[in-house]
Amino acid sequence: MGKRRVPDLYRAPFPLYSVKVDPGSGLVITAGGGGASKTGIRNALHFLDLQLVGDHQYSATLLHSHDTDTRATMNMAVGNGVVAAGQDGTCCLLGFKRGTQKGGGTKREGTGGQTGAARRRAGKSDKVGQDGAAAPGDASETKDETPLVSVYGLGEVQSDLNPQDPLQKVVRFSPDLSLLLTGGTDGHVRVWEFPSLKKKFDFRAHEGEVEDLDMSPGNKHLVTVGRDFACSVWSGNQLATGLNWNETMPQVAEKTYRYVACRFGRVEDQKDALRLYTVQIPHKRQRRPPPCYLTKWDGRSLLPMLTAPCGPEVISCLAISDSGTFLGLGTVTGSVAIYIAFSLQKLYYVQESHGIVVTDLSFLPDILKDTDIRGTNETAMLSVAVDSRCQVHTVSSPRYFPVWLVLLCCGLMVVGVVFLLQYLFPGLL
Repeated sequence: MGKRRVPDLYRAPFPLYSVKVDPGSGLVITAGGGGASKTGIRNALHFLDLQLVGDHQYSATLLHSHDTDTRATMNMAVGNGVVAAGQDGTCCLLGFKRGTQKGGGTKREGTGGQTGAARRRAGKSDKVGQDGAAAPGDASETKDETPLVSVYGLGEVQSDLNPQDPLQKVVRFSPDLSLLLTGGTDGHVRVWEFPSLKKKFDFRAHEGEVEDLDMSPGNKHLVTVGRDFACSVWSGNQLATGLNWNETMPQVAEKTYRYVACRFGRVEDQKDALRLYTVQIPHKRQRRPPPCYLTKWDGRSLLPMLTAPCGPEVISCLAISDSGTFLGLGTVTGSVAIYIAFSLQKLYYVQESHGIVVTDLSFLPDILKDTDIRGTNETAMLSVAVDSRCQVHTVSSPRYFPVWLVLLCCGLMVVGVVFLLQYLFPGLL
């Protein structure tokens, strides 16, 4: 552990705020931009082709750039060929498809949504346009069998009604993709039927901004996190209960910490088990910053199971692997960490891997487009930040033993000791 350099997987020509992986198409989608200010920084979604090089290294190629005009995408969710993009106070739904263009004499440049095979690496921006497409004259008339991505609009909903500065802060699909959930600065959670976009619920969940939300499998529980110190559990639009992470830690005073993130996760090798993970950060910054905390909850009873400190750097985002085995944390100082979900122990850490706040994380699925994308890696996670960089963080080999293996070894040791005692001292046992 310690401070070390992680190579950039991809570098965008604008600040990045979100990254997601679509397992069906194999695409990595990054999004961001400069917003409405006339700085010359574009707003776009970039669709990347991710490839495993060798056993554990990765490369990314830009396939398509979709311009979002004056609105930067600050958050997004991806499901079944659809991107739900949070842009100002609206949620814009975009469909996308991946195909293959065959033939010759086609140019790789265009306007609006650009298609290009220009691979963007740190420090290699020459001959690459601001939108990421290949510059004119750079092999523009060669035979092109580059995979293409088509993007088309599906609809748009007003997801935040703050009269001063409307801003959607979080968007999520339900696990069965039947619902779209949004939260914003007006404190409301809005639930939309998908794909019809008919509003199902609209209720005030928090006094302040909604920081994060997630829904459990079966759409039974919706958990929301707000800046008002609350983490609430909802059944439909009715409050079921409020969570209190520090009830097992009486030394932590009330309202010294606030929730910042929440995620439901599976339990590996336990089909019916479910866990909820939350992150708590200090409400006020101090000269000697106290630690942030991770809490694991039973996903059915919603009772706290384990709380562990996760360092003094303020956590900015949380992710969980599809298997529920790993948790990812990003910080406001640019650091990235991977934790073991079972024990909340740190497995991987890079201090200030990014130059500024980490805005989003996304684990690679075990299978990406019917291909094992992990190689020899135990897990791999993407991170993006305001520094325009997308990085991949890998754990190359197992650094822990599964719990069942530890218990088996302990059991065998106990049996061995009993037999040894019986052999040496027949009358002792």
